Amino acid sequence: MTVTATSTPPPAARKVSGGKGGRTRLSFPVVLLIIAGVLLALSAVRAITGAQDVTSAGQISAALAMAVPIGLAGLGGLWSERAGVVNIGLEGMMILGTFFGAWAGWQTNPWLGVLAGVVGGMLGGLLHAVATVTFGVDHIISGIAINILALGFTTYFAKLWFNSGDAAVKGGSPKQSPPADDITSVTIPGLSDWLHTVEKHHWFFVSDLAGVLGGLVTNVSLLTIVAVILFAVTFFVLWKTAFGLRLRSCGENPVAAESLGVNVYTYKYIAVIVSGGMAGLGGAFLSLVTSHIYNEGQTGGRGYIGLAAMIFGNWRPGGLAMGAGLFGFADALQLRNGGESVHALLLLLVVALAGIAAWKLYRKSFVQGAVSAVVAAAILVWYLATDTVPTEFVSATPYVVTLLVLSLSAQRLRMPKADGMRYRKGQGK
Repeated sequence: MTVTATSTPPPAARKVSGGKGGRTRLSFPVVLLIIAGVLLALSAVRAITGAQDVTSAGQISAALAMAVPIGLAGLGGLWSERAGVVNIGLEGMMILGTFFGAWAGWQTNPWLGVLAGVVGGMLGGLLHAVATVTFGVDHIISGIAINILALGFTTYFAKLWFNSGDAAVKGGSPKQSPPADDITSVTIPGLSDWLHTVEKHHWFFVSDLAGVLGGLVTNVSLLTIVAVILFAVTFFVLWKTAFGLRLRSCGENPVAAESLGVNVYTYKYIAVIVSGGMAGLGGAFLSLVTSHIYNEGQTGGRGYIGLAAMIFGNWRPGGLAMGAGLFGFADALQLRNGGESVHALLLLLVVALAGIAAWKLYRKSFVQGAVSAVVAAAILVWYLATDTVPTEFVSATPYVVTLLVLSLSAQRLRMPKADGMRYRKGQGK
């Protein structure tokens, strides 16, 4: 008789769920060190290039405003995909949120507009759930169909509701709604002014930190605070409650979840509808906080960028928030400063790629290390040979950053195992 000995590996060698190859999650102190390192690098770029607006309070405030709709869309994708349903339709659900949010905000008040935007997104989520969960339609096809339907629906009803009668008198047109009232913004008195004073001295790192903190405490919309709370609530519900464990089990192994008495259909429906609501809230933010009106095409692909931020964050709220912040920063940079600040960040990109090349070569990933080194050298030549970047590249900055970040982070990603798979009750019997 042969006996196979088994043993439990020591805690240091155990794998952490949600990763491959035993990779551990980043602890909070490590995350703070990463943030401090990024700020130090930005401080050095500002000091070397003289691009003072890179870490200014205005830049950070704009980045926060740009990051919120991206983050909310990504949060919607996280809810859906943790339950095993791919949600490419986030863009369409955001479009519905912008339209219904602006319409109700103009007709009543902005907070009812926020609620209407959430409901509009939830309707899109419900349609996606019916198609994918009940009828088993391919998730990608269903999401693309929702994006097309949402665009057609809002285009038609914008002409019907915003281009006649009282709406036309108050500034409506076939492509935009009349303006809605503002949502209240808050500033911490005293602290904001003091941070602004420190920022104006342009001290290395200290003034940059003051600019970042100043942007986070000056003219912050209440809806931004709601979005931050939703990130914390999502983490608590999905990772700290029995409900969240059951929902995530539907995205990992729905057959096993069913065998333990979980109603997989119900949890998938809840997740996808909540997903639509989050995306709709992001759309309402665009139409009620960023611009105060509905504009045709104002989502600008942020639903897709939110999906990219979710993937960058490895399907977790903390990583998603960091990804949304990065994309929001890039978006705000090209809107506020044009080519000057984007050109300054090319130097930061050179340093980052050189560091990645060194790390890859150290890990004996010679092809990836060589590619990173060649790209770093090419960007350095571009930086030294020019004083600014073309307008076309500036406007494409958020999308270029999206592609670059995803390509560099692809190897550490681990999606839910049953994500995108068609499920039918009793299929494991």
